[in-house]
Amino acid sequence: MKVTSISRKLLTRVLSFYFILTFIVTCVQIGAEYFNTKSHIISELLTLEKTFSGSLTRAVWELNTQQALDIADGLVAIPMIKGITVSDENDQIIAQLGEIGDTGSYIYESTDDAQVNALNINSTDQGLFGHTFPLIFEFSGRTTRVGTVTLLSSNQVIFNRIEVGIYFLIGNAMVKTAALIFLFSLAFNQLLTNPLNQLTQQINQFDLDDPEASKLHSIGYERNELNVLKNSYNNLIDELVLYKERFALAQQETIAANDKLDEHNLMLEQEVAKKTSSLSTTMLKMETQQRELIAQQTQLKEENKRRSKTEQTLKETNQNLKSSIHELNKAQDRLIEAEKMASLGMLSAEVSHEINTPIGVSITSTTYLSDLLNELKDNIEQQRLSKRALEDFTNNASHSIELLVNNLNRASELISSYKQVAVDQTNDKIRKINIKQYLSEIIQSLHPKLKKTNHIVTVDCSNDVEIYCHAGAIAQIITNLIINSIFHGFEGINQGEIVIKVQEKDNNLLIRYHDNGIGVSPEGLEQFFDPFYTTKAGQGGTGLGTHIIQNLVQDTLNGSINVESELGKGLSYDIEFPDMQQASF
Repeated sequence: MKVTSISRKLLTRVLSFYFILTFIVTCVQIGAEYFNTKSHIISELLTLEKTFSGSLTRAVWELNTQQALDIADGLVAIPMIKGITVSDENDQIIAQLGEIGDTGSYIYESTDDAQVNALNINSTDQGLFGHTFPLIFEFSGRTTRVGTVTLLSSNQVIFNRIEVGIYFLIGNAMVKTAALIFLFSLAFNQLLTNPLNQLTQQINQFDLDDPEASKLHSIGYERNELNVLKNSYNNLIDELVLYKERFALAQQETIAANDKLDEHNLMLEQEVAKKTSSLSTTMLKMETQQRELIAQQTQLKEENKRRSKTEQTLKETNQNLKSSIHELNKAQDRLIEAEKMASLGMLSAEVSHEINTPIGVSITSTTYLSDLLNELKDNIEQQRLSKRALEDFTNNASHSIELLVNNLNRASELISSYKQVAVDQTNDKIRKINIKQYLSEIIQSLHPKLKKTNHIVTVDCSNDVEIYCHAGAIAQIITNLIINSIFHGFEGINQGEIVIKVQEKDNNLLIRYHDNGIGVSPEGLEQFFDPFYTTKAGQGGTGLGTHIIQNLVQDTLNGSINVESELGKGLSYDIEFPDMQQASF
């Protein structure tokens, strides 16, 4: 098996940490040297500003372009100046020499000299930086800005200045690292590796027959953990020697005890021989009785076998029944979940169709507004822009934006209502809701289905009724009730009315749902909440709607539900459930 050296592993970790620390410190020193040198160059550019601003100002004021070019050429000849731009008061370039780069990538930074409005320039993309300052001409006590001068230097100038320092820092770090590696390696070999190897060689020479001769001897190192290890090992050898002596004594005592046992065994055998003769007669009688018992036992075994077979048959039948019931429960749960998702999918399709209209109007308005902007741009480019054309553009644009905002708000309201209801129906989280506001969101999400009919949904609820409950269960219950009223209760009715009345009573919430539909017969009420009971069996009905409602009220909301109906007088639900926050207390 491959052995991993502790000293080498420890040395590697120490030197790795030192190397990373040295690398970080060296990088920080180089960065500090870079920014310090850059600061000196900026200071030199400020000195050049004070030296040449007067002559450049006079040359620009007197429109002496040749003098301005000569001064600019002289400045570019300075090694740290990589580029210069001189422009007049209208930002028209008079002289531009050296490296200029893309002026769009410049980053301007204000300086401490607020009186002359000077700016520092940085261009990270092109490696340029510099200083820009205005040319101010004083005449008759008045100051006039006659132009601007931009002096540029580059990162290459900085690197040329600090190149020797960088080499020195890197060389210094490498020399210190090499020296430290050598010293650490020497120290680890002398203090850890060599002593461990010597201890290992002495331990490998251990002689089980003569443990005293296998003790570890001093190898000339100081008192440390290895010395403690040596002493512990030698103490272990001493205990092993004592154990061998005790074991030899115990072995002698065991031999003596065995001799005594042999004598006792001989005496017992003689006594047993005497007893055996008296027991033989008794054994014959017992054999006769044993045969009779065996015959009875055989009969009992046969009876037990018959009963075991019957019991096993009953267990198998019971297990099959349990499996069948479990499969039926799982199938029922899957059907209920499928019914929920089908309801949510139908709602999604209706909302998607409803959103198409405002989105289409918004796209049309955006296209029309784009045409207006293109027309305005053409008029501006061809210098045919008139006050009347601008007013027409403003009016048409305002009308388009208003139409766009109204339709986008309408789409947003539909999406918001559907999103909240859809999230709640797929989430069992208990949260605090305002009942009236939440019922409005549910009805808003059903608007695509309701608008195809003349049916009316009215909510009678106070604005301040709030409760902690499973919001998704409320959404699923109200959605199923309204859809049942539309498809079943209002069959053959042009304009139906649904009234949802909500009130609080002793920390409980009472919801009475009533529609003026065709109602349900007494026979239908008896199996109203049974699964798979439907009057639309051949028309897409699953018969799980009311069963899901009952499960949500009783199991999820810990409440109760009752239904009342007469043929031709509509259908009413009375739902009552507690506040989940109060119930938890």
